[in-house]
Amino acid sequence: MEKWPVPRSLTCERFTHHPYPAARSWALLCCQRTSRNDLTTVILKPDEPLDVALRRFRRSIQHTGLIQELRARTAYEKPTTERKRKKAAAVTRLRKQIRRSLPPKKLY
Repeated sequence: MEKWPVPRSLTCERFTHHPYPAARSWALLCCQRTSRNDLTTVILKPDEPLDVALRRFRRSIQHTGLIQELRARTAYEKPTTERKRKKAAAVTRLRKQIRRSLPPKKLY
């Protein structure tokens, strides 16, 4: 009988004592990430509609990056196109980082 992959425990020592609850929950979510070889499962809660469970499933699939990888593998991407795409993403990240580091605009 094959053993199913066991998700990591929620009691991760690094994150359980974080001062901000939102950061703690995000860190726990990151801790729970499964590798791409594991099957993503969603267990239905009592009296949970199917569309809500499907939404949770889609979100968890998107969180692992599986959809992005699937779209990338559907067609061949030329090396020059890949370089251009990665360069554009790097420029966007840099602009976002610069925008965040600037002081807020004056409101008058």
